Amino acid sequence: MNKIASIISLALLMPLAALAQTVKSPDGNVSLTFSLTGNGVPTYEMTYKNKAVVKPSHLGLELAKDKHASKGLRETSLMDGFTETGSTKSTFDETWTPVWGQYAKIRNHYNEMAVNLTQSATKRKMTIRFRVYNIGMGLRYEFPQQDSLVYFVIKDEHTQFAMAGDHTAWWLPGDYDTQEQETQESKLSEIRARFHDAVNWNNSSVAVFSPTGVQTALQMKTKDGLYINIHEAACIDYATMHLNLDDKNMVFESWLTPDATGMKGYMQTPCNTPWRTVAVSDDARDMLSEANNLIYNLNEPCKIKDTSWIHPTKYCGVWWEMIVGRNSWNYTDEYPSIKLDSIDWSKVKPNGRHGANNTEVRKYIDFAAANGLSEVLVEGWNVGWEDWANHWKDYVFDFVTPYPDFDIKALNDYAHSKGVKLMMHNETSSSVVNYERHLEAAYNLMNKYGYDAVKSGYVGDIIPRGDHHFSQPMNNHYLYCVKEAAKHHIMVNAHEATRPTGIARTWPNLVGNESARGTEYEAFGGSYPNHTVILPFTRLQGGPMDYTPGILETQLKTWSDNPSYVHTTLAGQLALYLVMWGPLQMAADLPENYAKYNDAFQFIKDVAIDWSDSKYIEAEPARYITVARKAKGSDNWFLAGKCDEHGHQSTVKLDFLDKGRKYEATIYADAKNASYDKNPKAYVITKRTVKKGDTLKFTEAPGGGFAVSLKPAR
Repeated sequence: MNKIASIISLALLMPLAALAQTVKSPDGNVSLTFSLTGNGVPTYEMTYKNKAVVKPSHLGLELAKDKHASKGLRETSLMDGFTETGSTKSTFDETWTPVWGQYAKIRNHYNEMAVNLTQSATKRKMTIRFRVYNIGMGLRYEFPQQDSLVYFVIKDEHTQFAMAGDHTAWWLPGDYDTQEQETQESKLSEIRARFHDAVNWNNSSVAVFSPTGVQTALQMKTKDGLYINIHEAACIDYATMHLNLDDKNMVFESWLTPDATGMKGYMQTPCNTPWRTVAVSDDARDMLSEANNLIYNLNEPCKIKDTSWIHPTKYCGVWWEMIVGRNSWNYTDEYPSIKLDSIDWSKVKPNGRHGANNTEVRKYIDFAAANGLSEVLVEGWNVGWEDWANHWKDYVFDFVTPYPDFDIKALNDYAHSKGVKLMMHNETSSSVVNYERHLEAAYNLMNKYGYDAVKSGYVGDIIPRGDHHFSQPMNNHYLYCVKEAAKHHIMVNAHEATRPTGIARTWPNLVGNESARGTEYEAFGGSYPNHTVILPFTRLQGGPMDYTPGILETQLKTWSDNPSYVHTTLAGQLALYLVMWGPLQMAADLPENYAKYNDAFQFIKDVAIDWSDSKYIEAEPARYITVARKAKGSDNWFLAGKCDEHGHQSTVKLDFLDKGRKYEATIYADAKNASYDKNPKAYVITKRTVKKGDTLKFTEAPGGGFAVSLKPAR
């Protein structure tokens, strides 16, 4: 046998894995390798600085034998039997300008490998595209138009993430309907034992699926100090992804949210899945900056041509007093149920506790006007709140008819005369079909009275009945509302909707979501003090949260019958305006409570909510975050730190300031004896002149923090 023949024979005998292809990040630290293993199974692995991040992991989709698929009950799956028909590699490098966010410019720099595959037995074609960044990678499945694959139904997606060890993880129980849970910290192997007690079973919707199921974004830390985050980007026309853990082998697998039929997705080629992302670094600060940029970079550019009407919004509102229990959303207690088309509201007996009344709303308008807040949210303004929740009721609200004590025209006229706008509230009670049938009328009403933002809500179980909050149809609904709102120049802040995946790059009128356990839970017994220093590593990866901070009267019993208290110090609440970043920020406390702490309230009035630059100075998941941000369109900087229940010593060198310029620093800090549980409102305000290179030191109390405004000296 000659030498050439020997080489050919050897190649034929080699396993397919030997034909692996590798693509690296621009800096060379992240390496991703793709191969076909076994019976033509797509497989990838990933390293960071030569350390294993994702061990060899399989890729594929299991398809349903369904009459709606092109092959009907003869359907086969896209799991194995593939051969490679070619691949391409490329490099991309651009810098783009977000409408709002942490940075004025974001660099999108990656190396790409697209592998074209054909399933020999079916002649079906699939491309797996990998984009590798310095912070990690994204992968997705793409299906070109083809005769052999037109309509198909996803039974399950089997994207694996094989971990290299029993990492420490910060996780939420996987759930098809809610993210309003408290983050758990444990080894991966401990998830199963802790799962039941980790679930908030009293939430209005709970649909867990596995004792080892968790949500994304999942933050982990390895024994040797790598920070790993698994999430998804650009979840469009697809179900939200959870992760299910094989805790014997430490392998996560994608777990999609089903719709009411139990299926995970209905697809028509050409199409693609969302990106599955893995971020990695040996510096936790990168998880708060570059990992977040990774999610945005994997979304399409802005599709709104004129974005001038989209603006950062600092607001207050008729909300906290109802959450705490002093006032009510409903107008009357007279009826056990309400049918909107048969009630004469002029003859209804009011309960005397309705919060959204003319006098109360005018009070908040005056407060906003006096303190530079641009909008006032009013919840409970519209008829139907008497029996709105947890009844699977279809026609709950019409979104246009106010209660008798809410004069919609007069109040909007009054607000506009003061230079303030009202913020619309559209609670749907998860009756999605009802909201969509009324959506155009609701948006037209907003345009008529000058509303430019809406807070929508999805409390309760979904109608169509049997569907889930995070299914493909529901994700399509949320985006439909955002797109329609853009036509009306309305910004959207959706609560109880799916967690964001960077779609706000494409549709920046999506200025906020809740999609996690917010400040309202501080009135329901409280959240752990570390809650706000883990959310930026998890929930905020795909976009900002309307967390509603600024509760300065942290002990609710001082003004209500509610015995709960906020699990931060007062200074810690101020820090949240930077730590829980976003272009939509609420001054959530009552005007009379701000009057009690007017000197501390000054920071809330001063702080910017849109940024040209951000510097993460120190960070550790669920322990502490210290960040400096420069206000967009200004030379002002703001600095803040937040910590968990153990307190934190922070030393900040002001090397981010402009050279040769002096700044007036106003420092809001915990007092020496402060703590979130025993002495939460002990704070100290000091002023000093500082310059680039100076150092500030802070002792953050248990559950505490600090905030600093830095303005150029005149």
